[in-house]
Amino acid sequence: MADRPNFLLFITDQQRADYLACAGHPVLRTPHIDSIAEGGRRFDRFYVATPVCMPNRSSLMTGRMPSLHGVRSNGTALNLRANTFVDLMRVHGYRTALLGKSHLQNMTGLPALLERKDPPEGHLPPPAAFEEAMRRTDADGPVDVESPHGWRDDPDWDLFYPFYGFERVDLCTEHGDLVGGHYWQWLKERHAEPDSLRGSANALPHDYTMPQAWRTAVPEELYPTRYVAERTVDFLETHAKDGGDAPFFAMASFPDPHHPFTPPGRYWDMYDPDDMTLDASFAANAEPPPHVRWARERREAGDAVTNSQSLFAVSEREAREACALTCGMIAMIDDAVGDILGTLDRLGLSDDTVVIFTADHGDYLGDHRIMLKGPVHYQSLIRVPFLWKDTAARAAPAGATATLAGTLDIARTVLDRAEIAPYNGIQGKSLMPLIDGGPDDPDADILIEDDQQRTILGFDAAPRVRTLVTRRWRMTLYDRTEWGELYDLENDPSELVNLWDDPAAGEAKAECMERLARRQMALVDRSPFPTNRA
Repeated sequence: MADRPNFLLFITDQQRADYLACAGHPVLRTPHIDSIAEGGRRFDRFYVATPVCMPNRSSLMTGRMPSLHGVRSNGTALNLRANTFVDLMRVHGYRTALLGKSHLQNMTGLPALLERKDPPEGHLPPPAAFEEAMRRTDADGPVDVESPHGWRDDPDWDLFYPFYGFERVDLCTEHGDLVGGHYWQWLKERHAEPDSLRGSANALPHDYTMPQAWRTAVPEELYPTRYVAERTVDFLETHAKDGGDAPFFAMASFPDPHHPFTPPGRYWDMYDPDDMTLDASFAANAEPPPHVRWARERREAGDAVTNSQSLFAVSEREAREACALTCGMIAMIDDAVGDILGTLDRLGLSDDTVVIFTADHGDYLGDHRIMLKGPVHYQSLIRVPFLWKDTAARAAPAGATATLAGTLDIARTVLDRAEIAPYNGIQGKSLMPLIDGGPDDPDADILIEDDQQRTILGFDAAPRVRTLVTRRWRMTLYDRTEWGELYDLENDPSELVNLWDDPAAGEAKAECMERLARRQMALVDRSPFPTNRA
């Protein structure tokens, strides 16, 4: 092949699209991440396949929707038989490395919330190997290697390799200053009592009121963001020292800016909550959909759960604090990105390396008076950054595109740029025509799947949600409900006025329903390939 570039993919955890200076944030400074956009293409309407960590990361790796790869919610590990685009790059000669967070397997050690139903009286239950639609075999391999018990209790604990295609992994699990995995081993080598630094019980004094926010005692040089930067620099230096005969694909995966909100050292008070601008939806008096209203009512009644992964309602002060602390965490990531990009320059690798930046999903950060994430598909949750800077020889005019694209497209785009044909069943589309400066596609649309494990927000069962996004509309359907959501994004960018029951929007609603059906039809699995005509 004439052109085998290196690839460096940065991915953050829970970063919404507008939390970059190059995306228009009024306060946050991100010069190093912005440099990727300045030398390439910025996708202003880039959407997740699902707004949940494990499923969307699995979609990134496989190029397939959650309903196909099987990771429909957090709590289901990506099957080891699943093909990934990183696998394909590895077998075609790329050196592959994951530096940081994976979250393709469960990392909490907590039991599932869903329970299998007992068989009807008098019926024989299926044996363990026959409980699912696809029988489990020994070839499936272990699905618990990210679990905390091994990293804490077993000095010989490690991953299997290649790990979903990665030949080298320096693993981070969990979030904030509570990260585990290889990072935990690294931290123990550098501090005699690392547990004395971590968690809210060891926090330094502060006056913030935001739930799940504490001023960590972990110093900047020992915080997980620095670990990801150090290990990525080490990988690049090792690659250069070995001669760099083969190209590389490296993923630098930061656990931040996911909650808990624990930026270390100077990053804690780098940004002032009073300088944060909240979306117009925070103060709006528009009637919210039922599940958002439920969250607000729980907070007003004083019985909201604010210490879990699920969304909850917040006060204005709490929202401003969360925004400021998120900016601090992103600023630290930006400095880490600067160190890594500087290493590319120092080693003479920049001209031959494609640099990409994205996130696994967003965060409400006070929009509509709610925080974190959940089955409410506001733009702040489902839209994430996507920046692409190509090699010096392939560089196209810098700029932005408004074409709808998403996480589902990343695998196919990287393979296309590497001139590697995809496997059957991969979905999404190559974005190379847009990256090369081609015209926008005004007719593109996005399907978002969301299957929760928790029964939350007043639903009588774990919510199942499907969303269609077009250039103008966002339509969301909920299983087992008569209500839905329809927003005119052109005239109502804050998604305040739900047009679901508005007769004047009937034609738009019908058109979105048809487009949703056609999109679902287009995403039906094409694997396995037929072997005959029967």
